[in-house]
Amino acid sequence: MLGKGIRVRGRVRGDGDLRVEGTIEGDILVSGAFELGAGASVQGAIQAAAVTVAGAVEGDVAADGPVAIAASGRVRGDVKASELTLDEGGVFVGRIDTDFELPDAIA
Repeated sequence: MLGKGIRVRGRVRGDGDLRVEGTIEGDILVSGAFELGAGASVQGAIQAAAVTVAGAVEGDVAADGPVAIAASGRVRGDVKASELTLDEGGVFVGRIDTDFELPDAIA
């Protein structure tokens, strides 16, 4: 965990999960889940197994699993994930790249 008031400039990499309450200016690559708390920010790309955003992201987000943008979350960048959820009030500006099958009634 990176707490409030912590500011990191540079690339962050690691095994396991990471929760950020501060600011990161650089790309993030973790093997586990990544969670960005409300009021926290990332300027850079994020790659993780799953991503939850309650703060602000300026950069692309890629996850092997789901990406969730909470009501307080803002993402400005492209998202590549198996699924994307956007809570009411959350902001997303970018493109979505995901593989899914449309139901027969829509296809």
